[in-house]
Amino acid sequence: MKIKGYEIALSEEKLDDIINNQTLPIELIDKDFSGYKELSEGDKKALQYLVNAGKMMTDVAQEQDHHMNRIMRKGLEEAAKQSTHAAKALKLFQMMSGVEGLNGVDPKPVEIFEGIHGFAGRNFYPQDLSVEEFHRIIKKMLEKGKDAEVKKILSARTMVRRNGDELKAIDYTEYFAKEFSAIANQLELAAHYTDDALLKDYLGWQAQALLQNNEDMDMLADKHWAQMQNTPLEFTLSRENYDDEMSGTICENAALAEMLAERGIEVVAKDMLGVRVGIVNKEGTKLLLRFKEHMKTLAGLMPYADRYEQNITKGEELKQTMVDVDLAALCGDYAQCRGAITTAQNLPNDDKLSVKTGGGRRNVYHRQVRMSGDKEKQKKLLNALVREDFHKYFKDEAEHIFVIGHENGHSLGPNSSYQNALGLYKHTIEENKADVVSITFMPEYVKAGIIDEQTLKEVYTSWVVRMLLKSKPKLSQPHRLGDLIHFNFLLQHGAIEFNSEGKLVIHFDKMPAVMHKILEETIAVQLSKSPDKAKEFIDKYSDWTDLHEHIAKVQQDLGIKCYKDIRMHF
Repeated sequence: MKIKGYEIALSEEKLDDIINNQTLPIELIDKDFSGYKELSEGDKKALQYLVNAGKMMTDVAQEQDHHMNRIMRKGLEEAAKQSTHAAKALKLFQMMSGVEGLNGVDPKPVEIFEGIHGFAGRNFYPQDLSVEEFHRIIKKMLEKGKDAEVKKILSARTMVRRNGDELKAIDYTEYFAKEFSAIANQLELAAHYTDDALLKDYLGWQAQALLQNNEDMDMLADKHWAQMQNTPLEFTLSRENYDDEMSGTICENAALAEMLAERGIEVVAKDMLGVRVGIVNKEGTKLLLRFKEHMKTLAGLMPYADRYEQNITKGEELKQTMVDVDLAALCGDYAQCRGAITTAQNLPNDDKLSVKTGGGRRNVYHRQVRMSGDKEKQKKLLNALVREDFHKYFKDEAEHIFVIGHENGHSLGPNSSYQNALGLYKHTIEENKADVVSITFMPEYVKAGIIDEQTLKEVYTSWVVRMLLKSKPKLSQPHRLGDLIHFNFLLQHGAIEFNSEGKLVIHFDKMPAVMHKILEETIAVQLSKSPDKAKEFIDKYSDWTDLHEHIAKVQQDLGIKCYKDIRMHF
């Protein structure tokens, strides 16, 4: 059937299979949740207004993602009233929060409609803008002395549109003025009702940041957000730039990159916006804070630590808050579940002004996401691919500990000036870095008494099993490509192997030395500021062999739930 003139590309039977057999539900909290009942009446009201703000941000993120998203969503919503085919297509749209996207298994994006495709620049840039024309226009604008406009075009917070034979940048606060005003109103209402002074203060700053075309307001809001260690509620307005594959191509053009560097113009990919809302879990947070105590020690153990300054080592106080959160809402960027879903985050990223000017960071962990794994599939996977004596070391809690180390790892190492210089490869290198920081320094947590030797083996095992990929990853999947890189590195250096029966064997005694080696190589790539060296590193360790194909096929035969259904109840 057709929606707004476009035929639904997937049959009703195919949609049934996706929804019934390939989808993992993520149940978020409702009003019967014990943590909600313990909130004050004011914070209960504030929570609802924060969820309202999140739902509004989904409109913004969908507009950033594809120019047809909101049009086709409304068409599906109307058609779904009378058509089961449209209703099922709408369900898939809601799970991906868009008209198309990768599912983490198939090499090509899943497209809901015939004739509607994705773009490298998403909707941040004009759909008909090629990489070659983009570079040509930027070069001509620089030659005409239009440096200020080019700087806006290449900033994280603008939508870019054609302006005759040039391009123009429209700040988010202008492009999304109507949406941002409505969101700010919800934040102000939440601030009015919450009983927590720090949260009230932050929400006031964040509301104003949505209303003013001023990066300083984002900076101030971020700084207030990163200070909230003991607030009852969590509200995050996330700004991450994984989706924009257009801006980073500038760094591949050596002559153009040099022109920009001479003018002091930094190339930063566009921020996709999301909102997370939840209730802070005090017991879960206690474990995070134990890991926090050792971050400065780890900073001193980083490779080449004397060659760069780390934000985490400035001053006496460690500017890093950490909370475990029971989730009420994942909206906007968080809701674009295309083969994966976020289990935790460390924000603001290094490219943000708040970090550059000495502000802190905040780690938030998603309890409902990490507790929603497919247990039956995990057991089958272990039986098929892992030697039996290692099964006892596979633990969900061990993976959580790894993620804690990963998010802390983002706070260690070279800053954004090194990361951004790697262009298209910066996210893959950075995610690889965070992973290997986590595993490299796990023995340090044993020395500190935070985990024991048994838990260390569980972390090693759970991490390696996590790297058994379901399909060959693309550059646009930095986490999964990072998994392929360090999986291959461990294979090449003998820390893991597959025996004659095709079962995974982990050599625990070899892990520390091998992990230190890959961490050194990773940091050296970031310090090089060379996209060529980053590409060389990725190419060297991202071979996809018959072994990988076998592992992927085994998992596909077992059945993969590559779609995520976020179920919100507020």
